[in-house]
Amino acid sequence: MKKLTFLLLLMSGCFALSQISAQTRYLNQVFSDVTVTKNVTYGVNATILYQSVFGEAVPQQLLMDVYTPASDTDTNRPLVLYFHTGNFLPFKNPDPTSPVQNGFNGSCGGQTNDSAAVEICTRLAKMGYVVASCDYRFGWLPTSTIPEVRRYTLINAAYRGVQDASTAIRYFRKTQDVDGNPYGIDPAKVVLFGQGTGGYVSLNTALLDDYNKIPLATNGKFVWNPRTATGNPCAPDAIIPMVIQQVNGDLYGTAVGQSPITDPMNGCAIIKVDTLCYVNHPGYSSDFNLAVNLGGALGDSSWIDNALQNTQPTLLSFQVPNDPFAPYTSAVLTVPGQDPPLQVVEVQGAYLVQELMEAAGNQNVLLNANDKYLDLQTNQLQAFANSPAGLKTPKAGLYPFVMPPDPDDPQLPISSAPWEWTSFPGLPPIPGVTAGFECNTDKSTAIPYIDTIIRFYAPRACFALGLQGCIDQVLSNKEPIAQNIQLTAAPNPAIDQVILRAEAGNTILSVQVIDKTGRQVSMAQSVNNDVYTFRRNNLPAGHYIFKVNFKEGFVTKMVVFE
Repeated sequence: MKKLTFLLLLMSGCFALSQISAQTRYLNQVFSDVTVTKNVTYGVNATILYQSVFGEAVPQQLLMDVYTPASDTDTNRPLVLYFHTGNFLPFKNPDPTSPVQNGFNGSCGGQTNDSAAVEICTRLAKMGYVVASCDYRFGWLPTSTIPEVRRYTLINAAYRGVQDASTAIRYFRKTQDVDGNPYGIDPAKVVLFGQGTGGYVSLNTALLDDYNKIPLATNGKFVWNPRTATGNPCAPDAIIPMVIQQVNGDLYGTAVGQSPITDPMNGCAIIKVDTLCYVNHPGYSSDFNLAVNLGGALGDSSWIDNALQNTQPTLLSFQVPNDPFAPYTSAVLTVPGQDPPLQVVEVQGAYLVQELMEAAGNQNVLLNANDKYLDLQTNQLQAFANSPAGLKTPKAGLYPFVMPPDPDDPQLPISSAPWEWTSFPGLPPIPGVTAGFECNTDKSTAIPYIDTIIRFYAPRACFALGLQGCIDQVLSNKEPIAQNIQLTAAPNPAIDQVILRAEAGNTILSVQVIDKTGRQVSMAQSVNNDVYTFRRNNLPAGHYIFKVNFKEGFVTKMVVFE
């Protein structure tokens, strides 16, 4: 990655939503300070990072830094879990016998306190969110001379990332349930936000929601014969999945995983059993509402389900179209920093994933909101217009950062992660070993990209999470809010019907009922009364926004049907 030398002019424009004058929670920064609680343990699980030293996996505390708005009185706040970059390897050399070496992972960061991670977490907390910058387990063999081993160890690293993200979700739900909700979260409103390798974590946690998707992945890319591939006489001599639940633990990290350690010099006798997964916080849901990825990729596009069969989280993506480290459509992933490059496995990137998510019906909340309220932003449309041929069709949940070419290699962008900066300048190349890399050390070049990320994220998250206050503010860009009209909805939650009642003298003109995807499911015209009874009929259980229209403007109410 090359150091940024100038800003893309695309960033100089303003979003339509930035013209909102009111400071609205979850749309704007409404708090001036945040409180950060560092090194909170959200779980303990087995890491293979030191396996070459100890001969088996060892327990690792899973740590996070928790950001909350200072002096906030709200105790029912949406939660964002942020996962940093790092190539599933430590940023600093973990070998205790070697000098500490920044950039050991071949990238410019890889810790919970990376500059971009701190900036984005701080901004979201100032907007009213509870945010946790989470670490996760590392470890794979990117430089193995055996292609199958590179692929096997990578899918296992990604699998552990999914387990750890799920563990973090359950940790917070447990604290809300049994510890008095110390972080003041709403357990029904959860976001996974990943940067770089963290984008792999958020994407794959969102869409890899069934273990059986791994052995059934396209072209059998995640199955192998380990004895044939490695020559290890103790390895199974059969075609088996690269991830096995009994060995690796279940997909969510709620079942123990055990693997025998064998002695090839003694007829492959079992020496001991290695535990590869510990149970953390069972009995709580690992579900979440929204996934965000800055870069990263999906293990297999077949993991995207049709929304009619299985609802998957809404997805927001930010990516450089010609990112050399993660494909924008579909391509074989290569090991960063190696000379020559080593191929690993074909994966799918933001453009193709967003296209397939829209076709599957998983992005309807964004598509419906775009149609009625958000609109595709001018700068987003310009970015698509400037994208490479064949990649110009706008996607509701995607913002492409089209970067200038690298002066030293015009086929590559000047940066594949323009939102990052660090005090670490990078590492020089070693011919025939590593390609080397440079890191951006200029914060001022990264901040405009983070500005864009937050502006694009904020209103879309309002709709994906059902945050009524900021939805009202977004709606008010097209229609006025009836500021002084008091409206009640009872009972709420409801079973068969709900009664909407305005103060005497305030006439309800019409009522629109909008489901969680932003689709209008009912419309009552010409109500012309201060009371309206809505009968549920065959409406499915769930959360609905009632948009009640008056002469002075509209009022919304969130209603739950059980």
